[in-house]
Amino acid sequence: MLRLTELNLPIDHADDALEPAIARRLKLREGELKSFTVFKRSHDARQRKLGLQFVYIVDVAVTDEAALLGRLRGDRNVSPTPDMDYRFVTTAPPAGTRRPLVVGFGPCGIFACLVLAQMGFRPIVLERGKAVRERTKDTWDLWRRGVLHPESNVQFGEGGAGTFSDGKLYTQIKDPRYLGRKVLQEFVKAGAPPEILYAARPHIGTFRLASMVEKMRREIERLGGEIRFEQRVTDVLIEGGHLRGVVLASGETIECDQAIFAVGHSARDTFRLLHRRAVYMEAKPFSLGFRIEHPQSLIDRARHGRFAGNPKLGAADYKLVHHAANGRSVYSFCMCPGGTVVAATSEPNRVATNGMSQYSRNERNANAGIVVGITPEVDYPDGPLAGLALQEQLESQAYLLGGSTYEAPGQLVGDFLADRASTTLGSVIPSYKPGVKLGDLGGALPAFAIEAIREALPAFGRQIRGFDAPEAVLTGIETRTSSPVRITRGEDLQSLNVKGLYPGGEGAGYAGGILSAAVDGIRLAEAVAQAHAPIG
Repeated sequence: MLRLTELNLPIDHADDALEPAIARRLKLREGELKSFTVFKRSHDARQRKLGLQFVYIVDVAVTDEAALLGRLRGDRNVSPTPDMDYRFVTTAPPAGTRRPLVVGFGPCGIFACLVLAQMGFRPIVLERGKAVRERTKDTWDLWRRGVLHPESNVQFGEGGAGTFSDGKLYTQIKDPRYLGRKVLQEFVKAGAPPEILYAARPHIGTFRLASMVEKMRREIERLGGEIRFEQRVTDVLIEGGHLRGVVLASGETIECDQAIFAVGHSARDTFRLLHRRAVYMEAKPFSLGFRIEHPQSLIDRARHGRFAGNPKLGAADYKLVHHAANGRSVYSFCMCPGGTVVAATSEPNRVATNGMSQYSRNERNANAGIVVGITPEVDYPDGPLAGLALQEQLESQAYLLGGSTYEAPGQLVGDFLADRASTTLGSVIPSYKPGVKLGDLGGALPAFAIEAIREALPAFGRQIRGFDAPEAVLTGIETRTSSPVRITRGEDLQSLNVKGLYPGGEGAGYAGGILSAAVDGIRLAEAVAQAHAPIG
């Protein structure tokens, strides 16, 4: 196969236009083109006046690759297709080894468990939350009735925090082995739309993710893996610098030689447990801010111009950054086109927000986090868990500002910029459930963050017309952008000072989204498999 890049076609091109376009671009003769597949499709909005373009990367089979490469010598957009096939690093020994544990069943844990099972290691998963269907009902309890289930919510349960999100499947991590391709292929096997294999910014959406997670669980079980729900780890057994087992809330002890800890960014009790047991960790930068909502139609017009509403483009997104005069960076985070703002707390008497979209992305509003980066050196220098404590303090304060009912505090952008409390909504109706209590967000975050966001919003309005519209809505607060700690690991992916403990995913500070967490899970599975030692 040969890979052809930078093949441009108008967005309204006919369904059968790609094949002749490939033939023209490669100067193919009659009968030379055998087949082709689309590897990636994106769109180029830089020349909207001339017509929005789709940009394709295609893999092409021809009758004589060597001859064609010779004819096109010097063409940097034509090259042999790289080998993207996934190959297992080893297989399980026939007997005499303890089964590896996987703590947490979010994207990292799921793929760690799946790949271990595919290699024959029969892993055991310990997930503190419930199976995804029960978990969904519990999550809706908070959204509809203001009733929180601390062990079954947006953060905890089968599928992890990514289940209640936009389901974005793109990342900026380096991936020389194409492990991301393995992730996407497994998702398609589990029921994801095949277009995620070629869309430049693929997403799935919450409802589809739930059914896919169930199918992947059944596949793991078919291969000999075991998934145990409502199994919270309350202690770890460490002897001589090596993990020897875990203790569950039920009192049960499970002996093990290796355990992958993929606990997610909100497992604060687990972070504290590992810190008490002297597992090496350090404070990590993260971000905090608000969710902002606009009509999706406003974002579509700003981003797509006269092509707004074209079904081939779907709902428009954005990515914004502003460097404020006080030295802080403000940026959009987890933008959810045609989505909703959701209650994302996992702890009583605290409020935290996130964004979510369904696959259709057809809700009225667009939302995104508008967040400010903070660092342990400057903002929380008092030890590895200081960032965690800051999150808790701000979320507790947000609960009070929202009226102590799990409603979230909110404010119109115009009022926020003018430093006055909001009393009535305008044209933008906030989507957050259980509800939004209007007031003054000026005290919801540290003063430097408020100052930076107030400066950033008009700057973003110069990039996207209407972004700083007075009736746009801010909902507070966004604190769980990433883990506030890093459970540091070495090149062998084990904890620096506890052998057999493999920290990974978002919770350990090594991923930032579904795809990167899943890729990290594959890498962890490979490391465990290669180091899996017989019982001695």
